[in-house]
Amino acid sequence: MIYTVTLNPSLDYIVELDQVNVGGLNRTKNETKLPGGKGINVSQVLKRLDVNSKALGFVGGFTGDYLKTLLESLQISTDFVRVNEDTRINVKLKSDTETEVNAKGPAISNENFEALKAKVRQLTNEDILVLAGSIPSTMPADTYEGLVKICSTTGTRFVVDAEGELLRKVLPFKPFLIKPNHHELGDLFNTVITTPEEAVPYGRELIKQGAQNVIVSLAGNGAVLINKDMAIVSTVPKGEVKSSVGAGDSMVAGFIATYAKTNSIEEAFRFSVAAGSATAFSIGLCTSEKIESLLPQVKLQQI
Repeated sequence: MIYTVTLNPSLDYIVELDQVNVGGLNRTKNETKLPGGKGINVSQVLKRLDVNSKALGFVGGFTGDYLKTLLESLQISTDFVRVNEDTRINVKLKSDTETEVNAKGPAISNENFEALKAKVRQLTNEDILVLAGSIPSTMPADTYEGLVKICSTTGTRFVVDAEGELLRKVLPFKPFLIKPNHHELGDLFNTVITTPEEAVPYGRELIKQGAQNVIVSLAGNGAVLINKDMAIVSTVPKGEVKSSVGAGDSMVAGFIATYAKTNSIEEAFRFSVAAGSATAFSIGLCTSEKIESLLPQVKLQQI
């Protein structure tokens, strides 16, 4: 089973208006409520690829209840830890420009964190755990380390989609997959990376530090996968970018779903690239049909 962890999920309230009248009355044209959070995005894309997962994390209050109901209506299993305060609402105002108001989220107690750890301890070497996104300000900075230490004990493979020190500190625990973009990879090594070829030596350094597979996405300039056996550069499909939100989460989901079905790193990478592009070319997350339509454009080359 695949488990996703979203430490600070959200109920995303998307409001469309002709224009925002600051200080005055505004009337909406359309409103949408969606489940939000990087791990939750991974679970949603997995479901669209007919792969089941279970969403873990923290929820509270009436917004947490609604978020759980939304996910279950999508046939996504959940096993959240209940917290005292309400799950946050993130407001996205869409008019001629887009404005976001993101709440900070509920306080997470040590007791809450221990309850999440207890759930992770139930995982086995047949499971995969996906850790995605930032850590709430009320949780310790070594939260991810605490969770992956458990995985190293149970033999559970884990995937980390984070940046900076969050990513660097989990490397000694041998993550199955990490997915920095070229900006995040450059920040790790205090350099600027613009091409897949430039990313390869830094990806190999992350392999030396413990990662098993590294995918570096470079937007329209392609993507590269590095592990101890190979470095593969991929083209990316051509299309109109409508939103980059969720594209990285889709890459993670596409890789895990395909690897689980084929046990092929190369095919998982190819599907991952198509999934990321399919979301970038869509309003909302990708569909399996959109991914399949883009797959023929994804060409791999070993370097």
